Amino acid sequence: MEQGSNEVRRATTTRRTFLGRGLAIGASAGVLGTGLSIGSVAAAGANALPTQASSQARAGNRITKGDAAILRFLAALEILESDLWQQYNELGGVQDSEVPGGSGSQPYIEKLQVLDGDMPQYIHDNTEDEISHFTFLNAYLVSKGADPVSLEEFRTLSGSQATGAQKDMKRLTNLMQLTVDTSWWTRYRSRTGNPDLGDSFPQAIPSLFNGKFPAIPRTDDDLTPDDHIQAIANTAGFHFAFIEQGGTSLYPSLAQRVTDPEVLRVVLSIGPTETAHFQTWQDKAGNAPALTDTTNGLVFPDLNSPPFGGEDFQTNLIMPEPTFFLSRSLPPVSIIRPTETKGAAMGALKALTDDGLFIGQSPQFFAVLKALAFAADAAERRP
Repeated sequence: MEQGSNEVRRATTTRRTFLGRGLAIGASAGVLGTGLSIGSVAAAGANALPTQASSQARAGNRITKGDAAILRFLAALEILESDLWQQYNELGGVQDSEVPGGSGSQPYIEKLQVLDGDMPQYIHDNTEDEISHFTFLNAYLVSKGADPVSLEEFRTLSGSQATGAQKDMKRLTNLMQLTVDTSWWTRYRSRTGNPDLGDSFPQAIPSLFNGKFPAIPRTDDDLTPDDHIQAIANTAGFHFAFIEQGGTSLYPSLAQRVTDPEVLRVVLSIGPTETAHFQTWQDKAGNAPALTDTTNGLVFPDLNSPPFGGEDFQTNLIMPEPTFFLSRSLPPVSIIRPTETKGAAMGALKALTDDGLFIGQSPQFFAVLKALAFAADAAERRP
């Protein structure tokens, strides 16, 4: 994996300084289901800064520093995922007691349903899953005498002002200036390439990778013209898969550095749900209609036509094609890729930063995430 972005590299807070301060405590599992917004859920204990781990942890029930670092980084990313998925759910998903907040944008929902009629339910379920992930990981850390994670102090970004969104809620992530890497489309369809072996892959939607585009309506002005709001829904469809393919790779990558068998069980139990998400969204992205958004020049090509199309690139493929793994001297195999563990956390942070998710965030935000990624990448499996 590559090193972090310029914003990450410019961060001045050191890992030692950050970890010495302690990590803000996150939401407890018992808070969910109360009808609160995700921001309120996550803020339940956010302003407490523990200098010691929970006194509830039993003697001999602790985990290694490396395992804790891995779980903290994963918890941080799940918090960020929960924040972005909450924004999608407010406008395009099902709002209920399980995932409260927002009231939906019918024009946006209708365009999402061009990709699949069940999109609102799938968005809802993905949102609920990510909330459950960070909530569990934080609770598990506390149960093992380790500090949990909160990013609440960085909830400073303004979100959508379109009808249906919680307009006054501050966000951690920005869904309105995305540069979406769509090389996952060609990577998982390649029968010869693997990023772990140094291979690179072309973009399925080059235009989406070369600009900054909204994946949710920013205001009600984005609800017209017709091709514009459809392009926003298409962008969301490809972004859904981009986000979830990252988790699909990250969990098995970091699992290789875990020491404790139970922590390994945690990582290997959550990771496959990310894969289930990715497989779902890969299928839906393939239904995005070809169009040109005349308001900003964003082009969605027909992915069933050259240079794509054909058996390996037909849009209804959702299974990873067999490719080379570990060595080109071995036969191709259907696998998750990449799963290289070196620099996996910092690579994930770079990918999300390059995506535009953190446009508008502070240097301190990048410093905190860099410290968490550095610690996770430094973890070593003990014999």
